[in-house]
Amino acid sequence: FENLFSQKLSITFCSLFSYAQDSEQIGEVSTEFKLLGPNHKIIIEAFEDPKISGVTCYLSRPKTGGISGGLGLAEDRAYASISCTRVGPVKINQEFSPGEIVFDVKTSLIFKEQRVVRFYDKTHNTLIYLTYSTRVVDGSYKSGISVVPIDVFNSESAINSKP
Repeated sequence: FENLFSQKLSITFCSLFSYAQDSEQIGEVSTEFKLLGPNHKIIIEAFEDPKISGVTCYLSRPKTGGISGGLGLAEDRAYASISCTRVGPVKINQEFSPGEIVFDVKTSLIFKEQRVVRFYDKTHNTLIYLTYSTRVVDGSYKSGISVVPIDVFNSESAINSKP
């Protein structure tokens, strides 16, 4: 039992730092002054979909400050917003499962994560990105979605067509 507990503990601590390389912090705004420790803030992170080229997603989420936040012991709020955009030709490089995790960041020491998962809408040829917190808040998950069409629309035919 002790060996299993120490294994789980080491996996948890290793995973706290495993996602830091997957995203780039674009900016932050301070939302509440804290006399001791860093201020509460909202951070904006960018990450690329590892299996889809030409798509970048931007996630904004709160970051708890104060002494506990500065030490990495605080639990961040379960609110996030996502916007994914085309930054080049969209190409599916590898097959993926519906709801596959694209990006994941720890928002508390052990129990809570902010996840981004991907779906494909075959009917509309669209990628859908969903962000949610893994901790249930008031009986439901806080979530947000962003949609990226895969087809490139022919701008010339749109200009030449008349309503």
